[in-house]
Amino acid sequence: ARDLFPGALELMVLRLLKRDPLHGYALVQRIRQASNDLLQIEEGSLYPALQRLLKAGLVEAEWRTSATNRRVRTYHLTKEGAKHLTREVSSFERMLEGITRVLSLEGA
Repeated sequence: ARDLFPGALELMVLRLLKRDPLHGYALVQRIRQASNDLLQIEEGSLYPALQRLLKAGLVEAEWRTSATNRRVRTYHLTKEGAKHLTREVSSFERMLEGITRVLSLEGA
């Protein structure tokens, strides 16, 4: 398995939280499902990423009761998180375009 580039996990978490507030396990499952099982995020990577996002003020968290009647910490995007997401997606798309151009060079 390959590691994600720095910030990729945070970017995916912010994007998913833009749609709905989610708890950690649901985030892991949504990433797995949305990537058709290409990405397997470990909880040991997810929770430190969530803490970084909380500390930066990009997400907020609250305790709720899950559908299975368990107490879970649910995360939601802040206004600053939404602005950050827009900037980061734009930056990522430019980077991806550059990489795609280099990889498509003839004879390279």
